[in-house]
Amino acid sequence: MTSQQKKGQASVEDLREIAKAHGFSMRPQDESGYLSIVLATQESIEYVEKMKDYVDPGLIRDLNVDDRTYIQPSSSENPLNAWSHRTSIKAPSTVDNTGLLVGRTVAIKDNVAVAGIPITCGTQPFHLCKDKPAPIPAIDAPIISRILEAGAVITGTSTCENYCLSAMSFTSATGPVDNPWLRGYSAGGSSSGSAALVAVNLMKNRQRSNGLSVEHLGEGVDLASGGDQGGSIRIPAAYCGVYGLKPTHGLVPYTGIGSLFPVLDHCGPIAASIRDTATFLSVLAGYDGFDPRMTPETPLRAAVPQYHTRLGEQIATRVAAGTWTPQTAAKGLRVGILKEAFEIAGLDASVAAVIRKAAARFTALGASVAEVSVPLHLVAPHIFTAATRAYIADTLLFGYGASTSASLPFPFPGPAAFAPDQAWYDTMTASNPLVVGGIFSSEFLRDRARYPESVRDKAVRKVHELRAAYDEALERFDVLVMPATPTVAPRHADEGMGIGEKAQFVLANTLNTLPFNITGHPGLAMPVGWGRVDDGDEKNKGAKLPVGMQIVSKRWDEETLFLAAAAWEVGGLGLDEE
Repeated sequence: MTSQQKKGQASVEDLREIAKAHGFSMRPQDESGYLSIVLATQESIEYVEKMKDYVDPGLIRDLNVDDRTYIQPSSSENPLNAWSHRTSIKAPSTVDNTGLLVGRTVAIKDNVAVAGIPITCGTQPFHLCKDKPAPIPAIDAPIISRILEAGAVITGTSTCENYCLSAMSFTSATGPVDNPWLRGYSAGGSSSGSAALVAVNLMKNRQRSNGLSVEHLGEGVDLASGGDQGGSIRIPAAYCGVYGLKPTHGLVPYTGIGSLFPVLDHCGPIAASIRDTATFLSVLAGYDGFDPRMTPETPLRAAVPQYHTRLGEQIATRVAAGTWTPQTAAKGLRVGILKEAFEIAGLDASVAAVIRKAAARFTALGASVAEVSVPLHLVAPHIFTAATRAYIADTLLFGYGASTSASLPFPFPGPAAFAPDQAWYDTMTASNPLVVGGIFSSEFLRDRARYPESVRDKAVRKVHELRAAYDEALERFDVLVMPATPTVAPRHADEGMGIGEKAQFVLANTLNTLPFNITGHPGLAMPVGWGRVDDGDEKNKGAKLPVGMQIVSKRWDEETLFLAAAAWEVGGLGLDEE
């Protein structure tokens, strides 16, 4: 029950209702004693609620929100609908030219707290709070401080999908985000705007856009942050022909970012090259002292590998040895082609062919390549759902869990969670019925008479089994490769789709990405070729869209991901092929 709903002093009648719901009744002589316990608890809660709030000083160091302004760009300035708000934020203190991101522009997914800039999580006005259209954070998420300290300029927040619960790009409150390669087609979700904006700059540098002028795309960025709870970095990257990394779970702090469910939450880089992806990860990664997703394996900031430097060193070693060539660049790498990833529902034969051709290039580059089987991969969606769905609505809509971890997180200050009502239901049913379905699923699955907690406990044990299965495969191989998505980017959803059809559509492209959200393995999506658009529309005849390959490595081994991807590109960039 939120603070906007009834409070009132606890009564014996309240306790009787609670007891009845749990299948027991109080004896009359017990009632006053139990009521005194609850009243004492209520007194403490209301006392603390009246106290002045506290913000950790480390989160507001050098922060001057008064210097920050923003606008909502016009449609002419935002032709892809990829921008949520435009701004220009630099570090308040002078940054010398040694910062890793000096001179780079960055877009921030609109589920990250950027002080002074509205945060919408892609949903309609007044859905996140009642007193203003969208909350305006007073402090920056740790990743924002790190980006600014590295010398970057944050030029805006990027459109994301409604409550970040869609792997397609048509659910945002502001309308669909178009794929920059072909208007009317999905940019992927939920980090839709982030991937589209990075692709804009990549396309302008290449001067290519399916034969069209790139000037119609508007302004893009060099780098963007993404969030990934089932593929929301990797799928947009694959559809838009850029690079997107879901890091190892707990490597990049998620503090101050809208959560879907803690075990699923990942923040990571979207960029236009392997090296930029590695550089951006070097800036983002490392322990922040607040995020309960982090573990003893998470490196302290001072110990974060400089992924871009390490990649350069590995390449330099191979250059010196004469092996960084189109015949030997991948020598020594053991590449596993994940068999079950080619057996997922809806896999387009042409996409499968592009990925198999890309995997075969590793052989030509000197790697050891073989097929590997992980049968649990095909049932991972069931494990994912059983382990998480009962509590997603509480986290996503009501903020539950931000202060209940076994460790001590820092819940960002903000308005009380919004209480859904009929208008909310009607809006969300039209925009993204998966969000409403989340409430129904969560409430139904939490009925302990039907599904005791032991059911979810078993599902979590199956997550451990799934992780172990991938770990075993990664003992025999350095990386696993597979299609990132079953198809190239499809058209946006048909407005005539029913609730069930629309809900299925927004998640149908996650079958090869979501398993690694629950197991925590890092996954990199990179462009490796093109697929033809075959939708019967004469005006799109001959048009092509990018095909993305996903590379997965051991947890905490992003270095090998970057090396494998860079070695593959010695044979040519994926978008160079026609």
